[in-house]
Amino acid sequence: MAKGKDPADGKFNGRTVIDQLIRNMELGQFEMAYSTLLPCIFSLYLHPEDYARLSGVFDLIKEDAKRALSARLDQLNAKPLGLGVIRAGKERKPYKIACKDWAFEFFPDSEGVVPLGDVEIHSELNEVPQPGYHGTKTTLLDRAPAVGSVTGTRRSGERPLAEIRYEDDSGPQVFHMMQDEISIGRGGDDVLVNLALYTNDEVSREHLRVRRDPARGGFLIVDSSMNGTWLNGKRLTRGQEEKLPSPATIGIAEVLTLHFEAKP
Repeated sequence: MAKGKDPADGKFNGRTVIDQLIRNMELGQFEMAYSTLLPCIFSLYLHPEDYARLSGVFDLIKEDAKRALSARLDQLNAKPLGLGVIRAGKERKPYKIACKDWAFEFFPDSEGVVPLGDVEIHSELNEVPQPGYHGTKTTLLDRAPAVGSVTGTRRSGERPLAEIRYEDDSGPQVFHMMQDEISIGRGGDDVLVNLALYTNDEVSREHLRVRRDPARGGFLIVDSSMNGTWLNGKRLTRGQEEKLPSPATIGIAEVLTLHFEAKP
């Protein structure tokens, strides 16, 4: 049985939506010097059938969602332990939102990405995007890995140069490298990356680059981060290009792991 469905009738419902909004809010935290921001703007994508079935109660779902998120925010500020264990001697920062109130917008999925009984939520901290913050995306159901790319998207019959598998806050993913050089990181308004990772700010906006040498056919990797990149367990020297074997595991700031494999 799919996660999150009501066991009473097996249908996707408003309670499920609200639970997933809370989950997205908690995953999307953005730590600052004296406080931690939580997302307050949410875009929700539903399968067209679910959208049509629930469209008459969207306003009621929004009303309940505001109450649920506000209550969760109060809980986070009341408890000694917020979204994670506080290290000894570290002052606990208050949680807050940058908006005057929570905002929600429902959309029917027009690209055939969201299955029936699922919800895909994209969130932002504020109407004005925060520099260095990549909005959090979450889904309810465990989907088949998706193919993602900002540039060099895969065309019909075109073979990828390499494949990168990983799991970030948006779930399991597969990225097909379609061009000779790609950048990898969280990205941001002023930093465009080819492979955008949905994760925390331990990962740099541009964390590393992977390059294929067309003359030799091999791959190279260079770290450009603040918190480090590891190749098969060995930390790379920042700014120094090194050979990238295949297959290989690439550690990103001790936050997540990329599994790299060149394609013949």
